[in-house]
Amino acid sequence: MYQSDVMETDLRKLTVNDPFLGEYQRLVRNVVIPYQWDALNNRIPDAEPSHAIDNFRIAAGQQDGEFYGMVFQDSDVTKWLEAVAWSLCQKPDAELEKTADEVIDLLAAAQCEDGYLNTWYMLKEPGQRWTNLAECHELYCAGHLFEAAVAFFKATGKRALLEIACRFADHIHRVFGPGEGQIHGYPGHPEIELALMRLYEVTGNRNYLQLANYFVEERGAQPHFYDIEYQKRGGTYHWDNWGEAWMIKDKAYTHAHKPLVEQDEAVGHAVRSVYLMTGVAHLARISGDEAKRQACLRIWNNMVQRRMYITGGIGSQGIGEAFTSDYDLPNDTAYSESCASIGLMMFARRMVEMEGDGHYADVMERALYNTVLGGMSMDGKHFFYVNPLETYPKAIPFNHIYDHIKPVRQRWFGCACCPPNIARTLVALGHYIYTPRADALFINLYVGNRMQVAVGEKNLDLTLSGNYPWQDNVEITIDSAEPVEHTLALRIPGWCEDAQVELNGERYCGEIDKGYLHIRRTWAAGDKIALTLPMPVRRVYGNPLVRHLAGKVALQRGPIVYCLEEADNGSELHNLTLDKNSTFVEVPGSGVMANKILIQAQGYRQGLSAPQDKPLYQFDRPMTCKEPQTLTFIPWFSWANRGEGEMRIWVDESHTCL
Repeated sequence: MYQSDVMETDLRKLTVNDPFLGEYQRLVRNVVIPYQWDALNNRIPDAEPSHAIDNFRIAAGQQDGEFYGMVFQDSDVTKWLEAVAWSLCQKPDAELEKTADEVIDLLAAAQCEDGYLNTWYMLKEPGQRWTNLAECHELYCAGHLFEAAVAFFKATGKRALLEIACRFADHIHRVFGPGEGQIHGYPGHPEIELALMRLYEVTGNRNYLQLANYFVEERGAQPHFYDIEYQKRGGTYHWDNWGEAWMIKDKAYTHAHKPLVEQDEAVGHAVRSVYLMTGVAHLARISGDEAKRQACLRIWNNMVQRRMYITGGIGSQGIGEAFTSDYDLPNDTAYSESCASIGLMMFARRMVEMEGDGHYADVMERALYNTVLGGMSMDGKHFFYVNPLETYPKAIPFNHIYDHIKPVRQRWFGCACCPPNIARTLVALGHYIYTPRADALFINLYVGNRMQVAVGEKNLDLTLSGNYPWQDNVEITIDSAEPVEHTLALRIPGWCEDAQVELNGERYCGEIDKGYLHIRRTWAAGDKIALTLPMPVRRVYGNPLVRHLAGKVALQRGPIVYCLEEADNGSELHNLTLDKNSTFVEVPGSGVMANKILIQAQGYRQGLSAPQDKPLYQFDRPMTCKEPQTLTFIPWFSWANRGEGEMRIWVDESHTCL
């Protein structure tokens, strides 16, 4: 069951050349990374200043001033560094690498003698280190530093950032643990757990593995650590605008209400939840811990079967950016933070590694092609923090249940966790495309690329090509210089009903195990696999327990979820109905929708003559008509790229025109 022989794809030996996601990688490299560098240096007009680089300069004694920003502002810099690192794997850039080296030198200059590095506490609250783990993100920021360090070392071989990270991790290992004089606590915002696992795999230092395990196992222990440190602080709290000690008192908010191995639901802050479970799944696989594995399975199943949107979004309420209860998935007030879907991809990746089950890759794909892509505009300079499934812009300024909803993407945020998170994810796609194991190479995502992976003493070279997800044909060609015996495990997506596979021109029929078709042979240069994944437009219906979806239908083609937008269909989208018997016509997009497939279908618009003259309520049924209208559906990730307007995924369905 446990796979300890999983390797990580070396992104220096993988080149994404996909006509779709390859363009996103080029956008990140050429536009997003420079744009976000300007944002970190307060150079974006009419946008919230970041001050994140200035904070480090002040901490290093290179600039006068005061700390500005959120308590977790440091993490914006380290996520940007991680994006730079993975981008350098795809395409070397001497000038960009030089800028990153200078930032790393800045971090080294700011780091304390004992290894500590956090500009909030160094500048704003000196002497108060580690006094508010529940609220103040010290360990969260450390985790993002560790992830950036691993990425930069793997991308460039340079150790400067890795040494900064290890000094800090060694300091944390001295401070935290079960020993006398150590802090018996854990982070309010999980992140360091998954980062310590990555640091352990790169350095082989078991202290990092043990520390990750300590943080996981201490979570939820009694007496509760958050209460202890709250009392030690004299009952003070950081987020005074969120109600008295709310983060501290609501233990489920951080998955700390009871020991993790006793939990069975996805609860609390959605990003915290999936970041934590990413680390736990990694730890369970490496250590062979069955109790942790079972916790991962239970929490995953609850989340995906009862608390996840069709878009791969998670976290259905704005208050606490959190999960609510089973089947509570409102569309117009959905929170569905971009970071949460990125965390879901991370969790799914670790579950694929542990279980070898395509179900997890199906969810990973759903999150990627919908919410993660939708979190960034097509120009690379505007971002969604929140990703609703329905918007009615006329109501948003006046109704406070929509305070978290933006009908168009923003240039930047005061809390800017999502933009650099999207950037680092898109340039690290190779880690999700493949899961290399000693016994097989699992192909999870059909993103066009060339790659090389070690198989024993030999190398397996292959090229994956196609125009997925718009076309249904994928080709895998072997390019190895010498024959290699190995297994290729091809994911057959859960949405695909009639996949067909040919090997060197002959139909191949093999057993599908946990969603993967395993093909074992001695592969030689020129061998070809042709995979056809038919992707007709399909109607999707919600579980009857999801009250928000009663009588409604959504459209999905391949992994892409579609929506109606005002730009194509006019306003008052709630008056549109899709005919149950209508056929679907696939049409090519144009303008900003170029190179995408749109869907048209017969529907109806319910209308009243002069509705503004009608009473708000009446006893007699109003005289209405349903006029035929051709409905145009666009890929949901591409909405709000043509200005402000209404949008909805779930549409009323009717049998006939009444």
